[in-house]
Parts: sequence; C-alpha cells; structure tokens
Amino acid sequence: MRVIVRTVSELCITVGALIVLFVAYVLFWTGVKADSVMHDQIDQLQRQWSDSATVRPTARASAVAVRPAAYHYGRPFAIMYIPRFGFTWNKPVLEGTGTDVLKKGLAHYARTARLGGQGNFAVAGHRRTYGDPFLDFPELRKGDAIVLTDGTTWFTYRIDKGPYKTVPTDVEVIDPVPRKSGYTRPGRYLTLTTCDPEWGHSHRLIVWAHLDSTQPVEAGRPAALRR
Repeated sequence: MRVIVRTVSELCITVGALIVLFVAYVLFWTGVKADSVMHDQIDQLQRQWSDSATVRPTARASAVAVRPAAYHYGRPFAIMYIPRFGFTWNKPVLEGTGTDVLKKGLAHYARTARLGGQGNFAVAGHRRTYGDPFLDFPELRKGDAIVLTDGTTWFTYRIDKGPYKTVPTDVEVIDPVPRKSGYTRPGRYLTLTTCDPEWGHSHRLIVWAHLDSTQPVEAGRPAALRR
C-alpha cells in the first residue's frame, strides 16, 4: 500500500510540475518569442522602406503612377498603431491568417481589401499567447483611432462600432459592407477581430472603423499619434 501511495504521489508531483511548465510556456515563453519576432518584422519593414525611399522617384521625375507592392503570404507589409493601447504599442501586419502568421503579428484576411483601399480591410490578432497583441481589445471605444502605415502613407481610421460579440461562423463581419456594422454603402473600412473569452475561442470580438484621413509619411506622424 505504501508503495502504491508513494508511486501515485510521485506521479501527481510530476504531472503538476509538467502543468506548471506548460502554463509558464504559454504565459511567458511564447510571449517572449513573439515579441522578438514582431520587433524583427517591424525592423525588416523599416529597413525596406528606408531603402525604397532612397530610390523612390519624385512626382515631377515620373508621370507614371507607382503601383502598390503586392502582398505575399506570411510577409509583413504594414505597421499598426492603436493609441488606446498606449503610445508605444505597435504591431506588424502580415498577409494571410494561418496559424504560422498569427504567431508573428497581426494577420490580414487575404480576401479583403488592401490597406486604405475601397472595401473592408480586415485584420485578426491573438487576444492571448504569442505576445497578446489584442489583450486590451475590449477597451476599444467609438471614436478611437487606429493608425497604419505602409511606409509611404499614414492611414488613420476611426472606430464606429464595437466591440461587438459574435460567433466564429459569422464570416459576414469581414464583408465589403458588413451588415451588422451599421454601414449601408460601399466605403473604405477596417475590421479588427479577436477571440473571446480571453483564454478561449468560442466567440469573436469585432470592431469596425472607417478611413478618416491619410497623409504622406514625409508630412510626419498623424495627429492621432502625437502626445
């Protein structure tokens, strides 16, 4: 009997230690790795934009419009800033919504509009794990600014509705004109999505925003990012 009790006790201790290590991995280590990866993605973008700026033709030097760069799966193409989350908060936006992409930053739904374009530019992000990019998502409010840049232009969106709670099968939330957003005509919209509850994925939280203003990066940061 003593042997059995001792064996069961040792098994319980071992299982408990494994659970603690797993929780530490989920809570801490994935966040450390994700933060490092996201910083690398942002650094990569900024170097790329800096290099492009040195060879970008002036408006007078070329009458031909420069075509926007194509989005490639798993590659970053923009940086998002949400002042509500703090003036140091910024995350890279990558193309595609695969699990591998969401570990590196925010993920653009490939079938939705381009940044600043006509239609609905939709982006997903983790609420928990992998850097917790959208941990404070429930704090977003109507009128809040969501600012993005692609290296040439600043895009400032303003939230019109949300956070709105729905189920994962409600794919209409990223339609060109989302029916439940309150929008009734085509426009230049932004949709953000994340999981709910904080440690689950039975539901989704959504916010919808409209494109409020744009300005070239040469003009400096938009007002929404100035303290």
